[in-house]
Amino acid sequence: MKELICIVCPRGCHLKVDEANDYAVTGNSCPRGAEYGRNECTHPTRVLTTTVKIDGAAYRRCPVRTERAIDKSLLFKAMDALNGVTLHAPVHVGDVALENVCGTGVNVIVTREL
Repeated sequence: MKELICIVCPRGCHLKVDEANDYAVTGNSCPRGAEYGRNECTHPTRVLTTTVKIDGAAYRRCPVRTERAIDKSLLFKAMDALNGVTLHAPVHVGDVALENVCGTGVNVIVTREL
């Protein structure tokens, strides 16, 4: 039995996921909580938010994030890939900073105009 706190909505339901019983979830107030509990135990994913270097802008770092969640096990590999990225100003929100990060098919995009 695994215990989690749901992060899908502000309620913060205390979930219990029974791994021995086909990942049955209890303690959720909505169906989204049950889905979150099952996914968190079987295939956890996260949206990666970080910064990369940028030349020719008012700041030395530019905030970026993945377009959607990637496998949690790939986060450090993705950070290593982003460590070698240098953008050149001007950049706009939604510009692709790194395509297909770690072969996931997910792009890393810029989240601030610089």
